[in-house]
Amino acid sequence: MPPKPFSSVWTREHRGPREQGLSRDQIVRAALEILDADGLDALSMRKLGARLGAGATSLYWHVAHKDELIELVMDEVYGKVAVPEEASWRETAGVFAYGLRHAILDHPWSAGLIGVVPALGPNALTAADRLMGAFVRAGFEGIDVDYAVTAVVAFTLGATVPEVAWLNAMAASGTDMDKLHADIGPVVVKLASERPHLRQRYENYTGEKFDPHVARRLAFDFGLMALLDGLQARLPSSP
Repeated sequence: MPPKPFSSVWTREHRGPREQGLSRDQIVRAALEILDADGLDALSMRKLGARLGAGATSLYWHVAHKDELIELVMDEVYGKVAVPEEASWRETAGVFAYGLRHAILDHPWSAGLIGVVPALGPNALTAADRLMGAFVRAGFEGIDVDYAVTAVVAFTLGATVPEVAWLNAMAASGTDMDKLHADIGPVVVKLASERPHLRQRYENYTGEKFDPHVARRLAFDFGLMALLDGLQARLPSSP
């Protein structure tokens, strides 16, 4: 069977609302509300229509199927990554990374769709273009521009997506980060008794002064700064 030709909601003309019909923005906002409340599996065209009090005709005027709806909603998520236009390359990369991290944490259902759903909407393309432009202005050339952009995106996703999966698992089990850490910490210390380096690290993560929420943010900041320092060293003007 030959592969299906590529199609995207962004490759056809945007239709305005029908007379007394729903706008595309109304549909996207309602879909986002369902996703944030109940997750990806809860979204269906029927449920969306019921939430909006609209029939299938109003929905399919704007999107041909659920996949196109997901494309629209994902671009709404990317719209929360506010990348500056003329800032330094380090500031631009930092704002992009933190913005993408926060967008994923605010909409955890999106974590499994990045890299799967085509990111061809205006918000996604604007963020990518500004990040790329910042690296060009910094002095990166040729394919190195793409490598630098990929490094920032890959680090952000690599640090954030497992965190989202962990938070989702805790939510499904009815626990939270503080309780889980209090329960599992002593167990890990005991099991690591013959592994001194690992045991010492976990012992440092116990006690009232340790805040796992702050620790996650600091770990992300450490990794991002190390990445940007490495990119800095690769600039043609660097010693």
